[in-house]
Amino acid sequence: MSAAAHDHVGVDTSNRPDKMNESIAPTRDPEKLDLSEETTDEEASAPALQQRWNDSATNIFRFLGTLYGFILMGMTDGAVGALLPYIETYYSVSYTVVSLVFLSPFIGYTLAALTNSLVHHHFGQRGIAIIGPFCRLIGILPLIFHPPYPVLPVVLAFTGYGNGIQDSAWNAWIGNMHNANELLGLLHGAYGLGATIGPLIATAMVTKGGLQWYTFYYVMLGLDGAGLVVLAAAFWRATAKLYRAQFLDSTGGKRTTTRTVLKEPITWILAMFLLGYVGAEVSLGGWITTFMLRVRNAEPFLAGLTVTFFWLGLTVGRVVLGFVTGRIGEKLAITIYLVLSIVMQVLYWTVPNFAASATFATFLGFFLGPLFPAAIVAATKLLPSDYHVSAIGFAAAFGGGGAALFPFAVGAIAQSKGVEVLQPICLAILVFILLMWWLLPGGLKPGGLEKAKESGEKVGDGMRKVVKKVTGKRN
Repeated sequence: MSAAAHDHVGVDTSNRPDKMNESIAPTRDPEKLDLSEETTDEEASAPALQQRWNDSATNIFRFLGTLYGFILMGMTDGAVGALLPYIETYYSVSYTVVSLVFLSPFIGYTLAALTNSLVHHHFGQRGIAIIGPFCRLIGILPLIFHPPYPVLPVVLAFTGYGNGIQDSAWNAWIGNMHNANELLGLLHGAYGLGATIGPLIATAMVTKGGLQWYTFYYVMLGLDGAGLVVLAAAFWRATAKLYRAQFLDSTGGKRTTTRTVLKEPITWILAMFLLGYVGAEVSLGGWITTFMLRVRNAEPFLAGLTVTFFWLGLTVGRVVLGFVTGRIGEKLAITIYLVLSIVMQVLYWTVPNFAASATFATFLGFFLGPLFPAAIVAATKLLPSDYHVSAIGFAAAFGGGGAALFPFAVGAIAQSKGVEVLQPICLAILVFILLMWWLLPGGLKPGGLEKAKESGEKVGDGMRKVVKKVTGKRN
């Protein structure tokens, strides 16, 4: 596995001296700013406060629109895993070949990572709201005609771009709102909800309805068509002119480019963390059905239910633990969640029982749930405000590439070693992202990320201190 006013990332107010008065200060509605020639320089460049999702009817509409968009993204991502055995059988292809349906969207995610800032600059959030759903439709439409298999990876690259550009933009926008942990928990909970009902619908259509795998995409075509209309209407007034007027003043009129933010090590740490996290999440979601069928010898419908339980656990975890994370601090919370995820992964791997496997998969999803939202919040707290759109956009979209890269790797290795390789690969990924998380500045106490930004703490400083304590060395 992502706007300071209604229309882009807001200014980080965590270190402002007037933060204590934030709750009683009025929030400025950017769309009420007069951007005509009569607007003074002072009015156009006045600092914006953190916005709230319910500041206005427009914000509410937009927030709900992004939730709907994430539900659709979850449905398509989740359904691929449930449909994978049937796609494999329909086309009579190997694990490696069928895994290309995971790999090709990586191209789209990579392009989204590199163009997110550019699209904001030239088209505003309106452009994101139109381009993202439209690219998803380009990728979904051919699937209903069940074309020759080589066509599938090609068209799914468009779906990857549509997902990546929305993932990065809406994460950046909501990640700078008031109560970002909770709101991002809801946003990614919407993704988890889609990933829960998507496999359930797809599995029922194939196993109970006797339909072919591609009939599921008739459903998605209608839902995504509605998504294009809803998001375009919600963000129609979020123009590039408004984006530039409210955001570029913080950099003296210069656009903070993706190239600039890529020179910041924190951007790469977060990108690698999200790459591994999304890779583990989608590898599990994509291959659980096959694993339960081939290794745990489950009935087809029950195997499909297991992946539904995984996504359901992830959804509940994002919503419930989102209210916990901010209160105990992101650094400590994610460390705890990851350690528990590693425990669940080991148990899922080593206990050869269907009921136990389904239970461990559910709790694994639960503890993995809040990781993505917390990483976005960490980015807003550690990076300058003018980096947010580009850095969060790059990290979210680059991380989304993990949804293509790692599931493909699982399939390629499974071709010779069996689908059992899913478990050690996911375990290794979880250990890797735990190390990435520990490299971020900030201690394990609440407020550690904010203090690290104030003190100028560098990447890896905290881990070096721990190593010195363990080895008995002192500064």
